[in-house]
This record gives sequence, C-alpha cells and structure tokens, in this order.
Amino acid sequence: MQPSILLYDGSFDGFLSSVFEIYARRIDSPIIKKESEFQDVLFDTSETVISNVNNAKRVWNGIKKLLKSNGCNTLYYAFLSEIDGVENTLFNVIKYAFDSQQNIISDFSNADVLALSKTAKKVGREKHRMEAFVRFQQTKDDIFFSNIEPDFNVLPLIIKHFTSRYADQKWIIHDLKRKYGLFYNLIKTEVITLDFNINSIKEELFTSEENQYETLWKDYFKSTNIESRKNMLLHVRHVPKRYWKYLSEKQP
Repeated sequence: MQPSILLYDGSFDGFLSSVFEIYARRIDSPIIKKESEFQDVLFDTSETVISNVNNAKRVWNGIKKLLKSNGCNTLYYAFLSEIDGVENTLFNVIKYAFDSQQNIISDFSNADVLALSKTAKKVGREKHRMEAFVRFQQTKDDIFFSNIEPDFNVLPLIIKHFTSRYADQKWIIHDLKRKYGLFYNLIKTEVITLDFNINSIKEELFTSEENQYETLWKDYFKSTNIESRKNMLLHVRHVPKRYWKYLSEKQP
C-alpha cells in the first residue's frame, strides 16, 4: 500500500489537524509534510489538510492528558526545529502514546522518543542563545530593533522573556531567515511580517546616537577582555561564530 501524503500549512495547528484526520479517517501509512516543501512525485497520493482549530485542540488535549506539560513542551520544541521529516517523528511518538495510553516521553528505548528528545534539546539551547545574544539598535521612531537568524524557529519561545524584560520600550525582533518578527507595542507582543534588507536603509532607520552606543559597547568589550587569559575554543563554544555578525562587540 502506498503512503498517503497529508500536506499542511506549516503551523502547529495545521500539524495537529493532520493528526486528527489520520485518526478520524483511519489512514494507514501516513506521511505529513508542509505544503511549501512538497514536490509532486508520480503515483504518490497527496491531499491538503485545512487547519482546524477545534480539531487541533481536541488532539492537543488528548496529548496533554498523557504526556503532561513536560512532554508537550518536548513535542512543541521539536516541531519548531523545522527539521525535514520531524512531523513524522512527532506523529510516531503521539501514536505510541495513544496506543500505550501512558506517558512515554521518557522511554528512550523507543527510537522516535529519543530522536525527539535530542531535537527538543537543540531547540532549547538555541532559545537560550537568542535570549542572550539579541542586540537592539534604536530607530528614529524610538523602536528598538534587532535582527536574528536562528537555526530553528525559536521566536515563539522567546516572546515571554523579551516581553517581560523589555516591557518599558517598543521593540522588534526580526528573523531574517523566516521573514517574520515580533513587535512589542508597550501593550502586547504581536507577530508581524517583514521582508526587507535592513542594511540598505540602515542610515535612514537608526539614530545618529546609535553608532556612538555601538562604539561604546565595543570599547567596553575590549577593555574587559584580558588578552593573557583568552581561551578562543571555550569562547566559541559559548558564543558560536554564526552569531557574531549580529553582535555589536564583534563588528570591526
């Protein structure tokens, strides 16, 4: 029997809606893929699942009863990894939980549970790095702006941290890779869509004082850096080079 390919819109609700359809229609050998990543293959059977909030909620409530908050966090973090095929690993874990009617999230003898746990930990590390490495620049509209380009889609995971820590100022965190961002307007944090190259309008966007602040920050970093105690291997382990282009202290 050929697998049935279910295409969804890329959202978590869309993924859960796909899981609902699999159980409601008793689909055998399902494969779940994002619409944006699907390439038609001859003889494959594919269909698009419309995201349904109520169906997604029913599935999520069922998962929460079995896997509790820790297990749900693991599932959601792994989903945000966007790793190719992660949806099917997620489904295998969900099916395992439903079939056994137990909290199996720590059963690392199961290959899918182990893979999901490892992926979720990677996303968790990326979340903490983004919370530490974001550098804001003040715009002429008095909005503090930051570009990031994380390996995983961690913006949904850092909303609480930045909304709490920077509650007294407007800010935008822009994910260059995924072309969307978070905007805090002093009342709430909203998801916004952005699609432009900030470097092309940098002079128009930021205040003249911003360059002075950036210079002060770089000078401070240099003054606290003791050359004789420099351990580059340890430094790169804590601050991977892929983040350097967004850190003020790393700019020439």
